[in-house]
Amino acid sequence: MMEAFNEIPWGLIAPLLGLQAILIIVAIIDLIRIPATNGPKWVWVLIIILGNLIGPILYFILGRKSE
Repeated sequence: MMEAFNEIPWGLIAPLLGLQAILIIVAIIDLIRIPATNGPKWVWVLIIILGNLIGPILYFILGRKSE
């Protein structure tokens, strides 16, 4: 089990995990601050958190209501 863990290319995966975490945090903060979204906010929270890397991107493209 530990052998498989040691074979993971962390140099490639770590930046993606960091980018994912930053996108999720920024998207959640933005979702809290804006007054209205395209659809219910609780649905966007689920999409952002469960959508991994694509969820926050979808929120910024489709979820923000253009004023």
